[in-house]
Parts: sequence; C-alpha cells; structure tokens
Amino acid sequence: MTDTGRGIPRGSVSRTARLASLPLGAAGRATLGIGKRLSGQSAEEVSAELQQRTAEQLFAVLGQLKGGAMKLGQTLSVFEAAVPEEMAAPYREALVKLQEEAPPMPVRTVHAVLAQQLGGSWRSRFAHFDDTPAAAASIGQVHRATWRDGRDVAVKIQYPGAATALMADLNQLSRFARMFGVLFPGMDVKPLITELKARVVEELDYGMEADAQRAFAAAYAGDEQIAVPRIVASAPKVIVSEWMDGTPLSKIINGGTREQRDRAGLLMSTLHFSGPPRAGLLHADPHPGNYRLLDDGRLGVIDFGAVARLPEGYPEPIGRLVRWALEGKADEVLADLRAEGFVRPGVDVDAQSVLDYLLPLLEPVGSHRFRFTRAWMQEQATRVGDPRSEVSRLGRQLNLPPSYLLIHRVTIGSIGVLCQLDAEGDFRSVIEEWLPGFRE
Repeated sequence: MTDTGRGIPRGSVSRTARLASLPLGAAGRATLGIGKRLSGQSAEEVSAELQQRTAEQLFAVLGQLKGGAMKLGQTLSVFEAAVPEEMAAPYREALVKLQEEAPPMPVRTVHAVLAQQLGGSWRSRFAHFDDTPAAAASIGQVHRATWRDGRDVAVKIQYPGAATALMADLNQLSRFARMFGVLFPGMDVKPLITELKARVVEELDYGMEADAQRAFAAAYAGDEQIAVPRIVASAPKVIVSEWMDGTPLSKIINGGTREQRDRAGLLMSTLHFSGPPRAGLLHADPHPGNYRLLDDGRLGVIDFGAVARLPEGYPEPIGRLVRWALEGKADEVLADLRAEGFVRPGVDVDAQSVLDYLLPLLEPVGSHRFRFTRAWMQEQATRVGDPRSEVSRLGRQLNLPPSYLLIHRVTIGSIGVLCQLDAEGDFRSVIEEWLPGFRE
C-alpha cells in the first residue's frame, strides 16, 4: 500500500525508500571526502563539510516523515545544544521545523476523524472550526476552533495509521542509529529508540493523555507560575482543550530577551521538579514546541502524551545523593549508588573517582546562581562521551536502573533546552523546595 492521502504514508515502499536514502547519502559523502582531501583540503575542513551535509540530509528526511521519524527527531533536537556551534548552526533551523512543523492531513481526513470520534454531528459542538492546522505533533495535528460556549479551543487530531507508521519508522531508524553518531558524538541512539517504542502505546492513547492533562490542570489551577489548559472534550483519537496563546520557546531560543530566557528556564525547572509531588506525574516530553511563555509571565505547558507516573513523587535517594555529592561525601555517595543499583554488585570503582565524575554534572545546583550554556553542555558531553578518557571508562561501569531511565532522559532533555535558552537563575532553590532528600 502506498500513501493514500488519508494520513501518515504507511506504505513500506515509500517510507522505507526515504529512510534507506540516509546510508546511501552517507556513502556518497564519504567518497566526496576522499576527493576533497586529495585536492588539498584539511581533514578538519572536510569533516565539518561532511557533518553539515549529513545533518542537512538527515533532518530533511526526518522532516518529511511523520510518526516515529519525527518523534525521534524531536527527541534528539533537545540535545542540539551539546553539538559545537560551528556544527550546529547549519541545521538549527531544521531542528526548529521538526519541533513545530509537519505536512498537514487532507481536510477530508480531518473531518472523517472528527465524525468518527465525536459523532456525525461534530460540527454542532463548535461555533467555528478552522480547517487549516495551527500546529503539528509527531502523531497528530492541532486545529484552532471555537467551542459552542464561545471558548477558543485547540483540537488535537491523531493521524490515521499512526500506530503502524510509528512502529515501522522506529524499527527502520534503529538500523541507521550509527548515523546519528555523526551529529551527537558519544550518544547511543538505540536505547533511546527502544524506549520510544515502549512508550508508543501510551502516546497513541489520547484518553490517557487527556487524563494526564486533567491531572496537571487540577494540580496547577490558579498557579502563579505554571499554566495548563483545561480539557473540554476527549475521545480515543481527539482531544479538545482550551486554546493557549503565548510566545513559543523556539522563538525565545532564536531571539528572546535576557528576561524571557531566564524566566522560561526557571519555570521549566520548576515544572520538572514540582510535577511529581503536585500531580504525581512528570511531564516527559521536554522540547521547545511544548512550552509557551504567556504575557502574564507564566509558563504555558501543552502536550501530555508522554508522562512518567510517579505517584509517590521523586525517589528520595535522588535528592540525598545530590546533597551528599555536593558535600563531598564520596563514600556515602558510592554506598547509595550501590543500594539503588547504579553500581552493580561486583563492580569495583573508586569512591572519589565516582564523585569527581558526578560533581561537574551537578554544578547547576552547586550554588544559588548558574547559567546554562551550550559551551557548558558541550564540555560535559565531551568529558563523559570521549571513549578514550578515564571519565568515560568510569561512566561505562555505572548502570542506569530501569526505574530511573525516564527520569534521567527527561532531566537531560530539559537541560538541553535550558542550554538552548542560555538561561540563568537560582536553580538550587527550586530543588531545595521540591526535591525530597535534598534538604536534611
């Protein structure tokens, strides 16, 4: 079956052909590199040019695909801050497009899904419905409308065939995981794809997403810092929620004021650490398209398809480990890491070396003022990602327990956005307030 025009192109031929073009393009670029070097260009010049072309082709292909390819692109895009500036610049614009743009569904498909999900008289629920999509997500698109009671609403509609296409894309992309190493040195993309596949079922269930959004909206109702739009109506493949205006974080990243950057960064941190104790949930999709800075100074949060359920809040050992590390208690840190499964039984590591490995990563909360920068993230990525270094070898001896996997990914992703924002603030006070175990 080829692309029918009813949603995501599901045909194995057309979708696989686009993805298969990636390694062929890489082979062509390798040949080009040999020729350039023979013509006298330096290895550094050739490497930079090849990296730029790899990035351009990679994101061009990802941008054409919905489903898993776009989801992976969005997930990786938050790590863009870890890539050196001269390499990141050529494809930053493509990353922003991945975060907020995708080819739209045909209007007849939109109407068909609405009729199936909301009933044949779906139009009577709306005073107005705009057929032109206002935004796109990885498995659906959003339309602006007016509800029958006059409220402006966002109508999120899932692409037909999203489930099949999502899994097909992720299965294909796992075969090409090595290519991402060109853009993100030191990052193993395969575990990321495995985790995304495990969460596909939840993200496709708009009923679960609506429930998560209701929980967040209730937890932050009337809050002076965080705003979550209320659910108006929901069905398995459609969510209607209150419309939220504001400045997308992608625009603030590209040209925001110092005040906007710092405000957005501090509020993102507040959402990250306050969600589990307040709502029993962690917002687990930290990319700029999911946040707005509202005119009243609050952070608007949308898209709750990916959440981590933490009904007891953050695990207490996290805060205690951070506190002990900052206090220089190497033996206590190692003992707790062993107790929590971060160091497997029988693995022999030096306590002080482990502390030295962790401390630079904890610098943002080591004092009451820190500025997240691309340079800082690049430094950390290089420090722990260089396979030749002692630090990297130590890191590979550590283990990430399954219960901490999603918390870890969301934290790293959020830090990536903070570095894109170039945000400065008192992040230590946020964890003092919200992270259990950090304060004695």
